[in-house]
Amino acid sequence: MRAKTWVFVAVSLDVYIARSNDELDWLDTANGQITPGEDCGYAAFISNVDTIIMGRGTFDKARSFKEWPYGGIPVTVLSRTLTKAPAGSPSTVTITDQTPFAIVEELSQSGAKKIYVDGGLTIQRFLKVGLIDELIITTIPVLIGGGKRLFGELSSDARLGLVSSASYSFGFVQSHYRRIA
Repeated sequence: MRAKTWVFVAVSLDVYIARSNDELDWLDTANGQITPGEDCGYAAFISNVDTIIMGRGTFDKARSFKEWPYGGIPVTVLSRTLTKAPAGSPSTVTITDQTPFAIVEELSQSGAKKIYVDGGLTIQRFLKVGLIDELIITTIPVLIGGGKRLFGELSSDARLGLVSSASYSFGFVQSHYRRIA
């Protein structure tokens, strides 16, 4: 059975995930407004993730953080230019240039049940071929006016059903969608 693929992401109100230069300052500012101890469900989400698939840009951004944000969870980085993880990368990181279908099949066969897909272009690639099962999107009440969009062109409509929606006192709105077959 194929593992379920999930997205858990924050977007600006105008549906950008980062500025054009990959900066997340707008998100850092918004995170400063969160009630202490609140994580908008991230800890519960990540505690059930078997593996993470991300693009090279997201990998490079995560490597720039003070601490590796994924602990011991296996991370597969999709890259056409890297052939092995750079020196200093966590031992849980593997690099591949496989197609979305091939990597999900391989991870499913190795026992993965819940795959977290992260990174704008990677999410777009997986959506384009129908390989995203569920999306949890947290909308931050800020307009940044430009940057890197979460969604790109699709070859056909991706029909989604709303599973739940929650609003937070600090202005975030989180919506959970499931792909409708």
